[in-house]
Amino acid sequence: METRITSFTINHETLCRGIYVSRWDGDITTFDLRMRKPYAEPGLSDVEMHSLEHLLATELRNGPYGSNVIYVGPMGCATGFYVLFRDLSDDAAVWDIIRAFRKIIQATKMPGNSRPECGNCRTLSLAAGKAVAAEYLAVILSKGEPDEY
Repeated sequence: METRITSFTINHETLCRGIYVSRWDGDITTFDLRMRKPYAEPGLSDVEMHSLEHLLATELRNGPYGSNVIYVGPMGCATGFYVLFRDLSDDAAVWDIIRAFRKIIQATKMPGNSRPECGNCRTLSLAAGKAVAAEYLAVILSKGEPDEY
């Protein structure tokens, strides 16, 4: 018999914007950076997702906990991102995510914005990435502690 994965057991109709601890797998913590409220707000556009992916992955991997970053990537439903950290406390991870978003809104250059560096650099926009980062930063700073499912 098929067992549903944890993320399919969450009621997405009531899920709000924020940072959620999605799961713990030994020394790896998966964070759900929910940027859009499912079914209530439009999802992120391809340009927004791709741009933020480049900016966020670069900032987190080059940040103080870069060696703890396992994965940074968009959700297929276009409502946010997953970030996986290894051997890092939840508080440190959340503060690192906040630090990264603060740096992104100050960015002056789009990382990986060339054909040799990216498979589709035509869908990158520094302005779009910064705009969605600023919007999400305001949301997470207003919430305080990370939410749990």
